[in-house]
Amino acid sequence: MAGAWFEPIRAYCERTDPGLWAEPLNAVTNAAFLVAAALAGWRAVRGFGAEAAAMPPAPSPPVRPQRSGEGRRAGAAAIFDPAALALAVLAAVVGVGSFLFHTLAVRWSMLADVIPIALFIYAYFLLAMRRFLGLGIGGATNATLAFAGAGFALEPGLSLASGRALGPATNGSIDYLPALLALLGVGGALLASSAGPERRGAGWRMLAIAALFLLSLIVRTLDQALCPSLPHGTHFLWHLLNAGVLYGLILTALRVRAAGAPAA
Repeated sequence: MAGAWFEPIRAYCERTDPGLWAEPLNAVTNAAFLVAAALAGWRAVRGFGAEAAAMPPAPSPPVRPQRSGEGRRAGAAAIFDPAALALAVLAAVVGVGSFLFHTLAVRWSMLADVIPIALFIYAYFLLAMRRFLGLGIGGATNATLAFAGAGFALEPGLSLASGRALGPATNGSIDYLPALLALLGVGGALLASSAGPERRGAGWRMLAIAALFLLSLIVRTLDQALCPSLPHGTHFLWHLLNAGVLYGLILTALRVRAAGAPAA
């Protein structure tokens, strides 16, 4: 039974043997997640808009002389975002887990790939319910649990309705449909909000991120189908595009927080 954890998995076009570097593009493009995580983490720690906070006020007497760096420390401290930093750490873990799967390609490393992705999705959804839509802790938690339950039921329900297994037919991309629907739903809710231009701007950004995520799902789905003409497949593009998705999501959360939304 323990040996099942080390059972080889060939899930992507690029892999033609069980070797460690049988998926070179799929492996190295996980560095994009680390870059996205580092940039997002830097913004979260330094504070979004810290450059503006560091600028001295316009001269208008009487003004107390400001000591060097005082405005920077105060402004950056006011908009430091620990929730965004936690998401940046999760994005880095996504990259590490995916790298393990695309090099080792065994069952346990598949879990190292999918679990951090799921954690990021649910953590961001919870934050969006609180920060973007203004739900209380209880309401946001219940909404996240409902989202998770609906997500688990969606693929079996759609497969039953269509009379075919959509998991294999979509190369597993159907599992990410709930995340796409959540992006569209949150983006639409923000656009319909009367909470101000920053929230509506966040809504447009969420819809743009949803479009990028849809493109990434398309290239993920086509990986096996394009094997005859593209020996390396298209899964590596999923990594590159998704790194942009995660960075965009964290940056949007930072912008909304800087505009005065709840921290978490």
